[in-house]
Amino acid sequence: MDYLSYIYKYYPEDDDLRRLLLKHSRQVADRCLKIALKHRELPIDVQFLEEAAMLHDIGIFRCQAPSIFCTGTEPYICHGQIGGKLLRAEGFPRHARVCERHTGTGLTKEQIIEQGFPLPPEDFIPETLEEQIVCYADKFYSKSHPDRNLTIAQTAQSLEKFGHAGVLKFLGWAERFE
Repeated sequence: MDYLSYIYKYYPEDDDLRRLLLKHSRQVADRCLKIALKHRELPIDVQFLEEAAMLHDIGIFRCQAPSIFCTGTEPYICHGQIGGKLLRAEGFPRHARVCERHTGTGLTKEQIIEQGFPLPPEDFIPETLEEQIVCYADKFYSKSHPDRNLTIAQTAQSLEKFGHAGVLKFLGWAERFE
């Protein structure tokens, strides 16, 4: 798969949004590849991992987030679902799952219902090794502050506002992948 062709398809303009998406996605992909290199004992599909990392945020253009150049109409919490639909339509269901499951440390049906998120009431938890690695790597980089690379401690602290269970999951991943 040539992931750049899909990015350029949905982001045809060489503008701030496409540049930000490419920078963030490359940061995430590079961290994923570093993890794969360090952990050759794990059965990681490295090519898929890089593709999925580069495409995990493909749905942001349809969301309303002006601070990161997104001028769509959907709530930002929906970007993973949007990306999942786009990639399923392109014939990439594995990549779609990564999109849908990278928000926070994954979203449970209970969280979606309790917080009133405009998402289908089901679990969107990273299950496969590649889904977990992309979700984990994504947490170190913010599109709002693209030059910032958070530490494990800073990332854990930033996740605390979403609940301690997510922090514990993240720290478990840190122990496994670092």
